[in-house]
Amino acid sequence: MATLNEGFTLCGLVQTPSASDSAIQGIELDGDSDHAVVTDSTRSVTLYKVSDQKPLGRWTVKQGQLLTCPAVFNFQTKEYVVVSDNKVIRVWKDEDLSLDKAFKATVSADVWRVHSAPGGEPVVLFQRGAVRLLDSLLSSPQQPIEDILSEEEVIRWSTNIVAEKQHFVLFTTEQKGEHFLYAQRFNPNTLQKYRLEGEDSGAPPLSVSASLRDKHINLLYLYPNGCVYQSVVAVRGPVGLEGVQALPRSLRLRLPVGEGELGAASAVALDEAHVAVVGMPHPSARTGKDFLCIWNTNFQTLQAGREMVGRIHGQVWCYLGKLFVPHGKALSVIPYECQKSSLASALGKLRCAGIAVSTSSVAVPSWNTLLHGDQPQGPTKIVDTRKSSSLVQKLRRKGQSAPALTVDQVLELIKTGPVEEVQREVEALVSRGDAQDLQLSVGWLACHLVARSQVETAFYAPGALAQLVQTQCLCHSVCPDLLLLALEHKDYFLCQLCLQLFPDIPEVVTCACLKTFISVPDGDVEMVSLEPDSVSFMEGLLAAGARGGQQNGFSPPLFEEDSCDPHHQPKPPQHQDKKNPTLQLEVCPVGLHKAVLLNEVLQAPYSDNLLLPHLKDLNTQQVILFLQYLQFVYLKYSQDVYTQTAGLRSPTMTQIIDWVCLLLDAHFMVLVMAPDAKGLLSSLESFVKSQVKLFSELGKIEGSLQELHKMKPSKDISQYSIEVIELF
Repeated sequence: MATLNEGFTLCGLVQTPSASDSAIQGIELDGDSDHAVVTDSTRSVTLYKVSDQKPLGRWTVKQGQLLTCPAVFNFQTKEYVVVSDNKVIRVWKDEDLSLDKAFKATVSADVWRVHSAPGGEPVVLFQRGAVRLLDSLLSSPQQPIEDILSEEEVIRWSTNIVAEKQHFVLFTTEQKGEHFLYAQRFNPNTLQKYRLEGEDSGAPPLSVSASLRDKHINLLYLYPNGCVYQSVVAVRGPVGLEGVQALPRSLRLRLPVGEGELGAASAVALDEAHVAVVGMPHPSARTGKDFLCIWNTNFQTLQAGREMVGRIHGQVWCYLGKLFVPHGKALSVIPYECQKSSLASALGKLRCAGIAVSTSSVAVPSWNTLLHGDQPQGPTKIVDTRKSSSLVQKLRRKGQSAPALTVDQVLELIKTGPVEEVQREVEALVSRGDAQDLQLSVGWLACHLVARSQVETAFYAPGALAQLVQTQCLCHSVCPDLLLLALEHKDYFLCQLCLQLFPDIPEVVTCACLKTFISVPDGDVEMVSLEPDSVSFMEGLLAAGARGGQQNGFSPPLFEEDSCDPHHQPKPPQHQDKKNPTLQLEVCPVGLHKAVLLNEVLQAPYSDNLLLPHLKDLNTQQVILFLQYLQFVYLKYSQDVYTQTAGLRSPTMTQIIDWVCLLLDAHFMVLVMAPDAKGLLSSLESFVKSQVKLFSELGKIEGSLQELHKMKPSKDISQYSIEVIELF
């Protein structure tokens, strides 16, 4: 049993002029399992943090130069390695800003690939088949490189594997319609050549992948006719055999490819029983659509499928439970799960795998046919979705129960149906769908709803959109126009849900939400229903101001210059200046519901470098009001209120301080020149000084407090006692 979970977009793709060009040259992991090194098809290498979809570094060669193989990570030296213009090897660290200043070495022959794997030294594979360890090559870049391949023999694919302290470099070649596999071993240094069995048509394999399992190297080949073969190379097999050896293969899977053959497609093994294939048609879908599918090779059944929008480039990478698939204009990351397969789970998944695409059917032999000789049933009759909506309406008018609509019928209804009926059917579909069904259909439903709302201004289904978001099967990259549409319609409840549940909202959209929330009049949002926990938190925070409270080490007079001096006597409250900004902030500068929405912005994930430019779009009055609100919340947190609101959704102290710093960084010069901000900046400065003094005093007694922890409690302590401890 296998599932494809909700994916997200890692980055956009550089558009290539030729349709045959690859979308990207390669994806590698570095020492951090959450980092991906992406080499595009032209000049750039980018390091991404996968969980945040944020670029951590980008390196580009000069105009006129080209990267000719994917960048890899040297696990021994913690450096990156790439080849430009076929012969120039470049080595750099992540703190380096430019490839021009990186270490460069020009070798004497054209390089095909540089390969690196944990536990092994990087190796360089040359286009004529020679292999060198990277360190020995860099020590003498102009050393002669021998030719291993025959004339007209070219490399088509390569990889490396480290198994049992043995390093393998594997590569396939093609020569006059024949295909070969080379296995280069180190220690001892041997090269073995195998002849691959071919198809009757003579077509070459569309993709080759390798994996290590049970001390054997398993090779997987996908051919245009849909056949997936497997060959096995033993890690401890015989070495030094003369001549070309035959490499047997076994058929693992025969994919339904329809009338034609596969074009740009690729297959990769996920485990011993599951294979992921991208660029193939779904058995139950219309022709002309490409899918990412997971097949069970033991039972020949389809386990999961996802349509990939845009042109498929025939590339897929698998790392740590995630599939990286370039398609259209984006590189998508799709997490997957594979469980131990059984006959029941395989057949059950086959029956429900068609929920995402039910517009047509395919006659698939059932296990009853195979085991008991039962005749397979013909294709299921297809109900015209254009008639289904009217049928539902007629049944409802007659008081009869309407049949449940499929996903495709609901999608068709969204195109023309009234808002009330669309919301009712979407909510019904979501309420009866299981987790797997929702993963496949929620994104399509949301995109169709948003698309119609953008075309027809009178159409907007807030209830359906909110329920789709609450399934937690949706994210910003799947439906990027949803949050902006909610802002346009002033649907603040939906905005709040998106900010809470979407982990991948871009900084420009977060800033747009902030600008809208800070500018909206309090009266426009006070009647809006918002998430109860966040409202309860703000109600408690505002009520605490009226109760007063024991404050955490300071009180309103702390804004005076020497208020943390133990000998300083603060003025009585009645003598405080009426214009004191601290006293004014006893009243929240914004309304209750506006404060709730601002809190959601504070808790949204972001990158400092990407958010800072967009914060500069705020005007001075918006910045001052937001800073006043942040100061108000921080002062309340400094009381004992914060401990009384545990469990309620609320921003943290760190988040508030980070946002204050970001706003000051983006608008410091403007705030210094603005008369309205003078009092606010002065109070913030005094507050920082007082906190520094407070922490300085706490630091003085830190040693004494540590000694208290080391003291052994007295054994002669009754139920009530007073113990005097002297601190020196």
